[in-house]
Amino acid sequence: MKYKFISIEGNIGAGKTSLATKISQDFNSDLILESFAENPFLPSFYKEPEKYAFSLELFFMAERYSQLKSKSNQNLFLKSTVSDYFFMKSKLFAKNNLNNVEQDLFNRLFDIMMNSMPKPDILIYLFSDIKRLQDNIKKRNREFEQNISDEYLQNIQDRYLDFLKKQQNFPALIIDVTNCDFVNKESDYKKIRDLLTSNYPIGLTKINLFN
Repeated sequence: MKYKFISIEGNIGAGKTSLATKISQDFNSDLILESFAENPFLPSFYKEPEKYAFSLELFFMAERYSQLKSKSNQNLFLKSTVSDYFFMKSKLFAKNNLNNVEQDLFNRLFDIMMNSMPKPDILIYLFSDIKRLQDNIKKRNREFEQNISDEYLQNIQDRYLDFLKKQQNFPALIIDVTNCDFVNKESDYKKIRDLLTSNYPIGLTKINLFN
């Protein structure tokens, strides 16, 4: 594998954790997983988003910062590392969920933290259409996720894609996984895993493996 720090990103239900886990096992890499279950504001947010959005996003950002900072202090680059999120995720979700006043304060804190965050050597974005995302959300059956709207998922997708099109700091691959099953089909998974043995230019590269 050519990359020391790999970030796996995607919408809710895209399969980020599953892919990050499989890659880390294959390459004997350290694994960083988002501790979403520890966020006490998550169930309340889905019931009353305007009331709990700021607390939710602040908690997530603090947890992501703590995880990545701790890993960075241990010397992230001694061993390859795979994460199922990229720190920029905090800003993208905040932009979608917070009002203007909240967003201004959040971004000030984010910018301070972002300055000390390691950037990935490569980011893999798992693109999936909204219907497939909803199917995956239903299958994993987390109670607080069952009423996520198509509109909310589409807005999140748009935030990610807009960011990825503009960023020029690292290679980013968009892989359409709508028609694949890399969790249960080893051949599908290997097509994605083998991408990590090649070099890619800085910026966005679209990969068609399953169309």
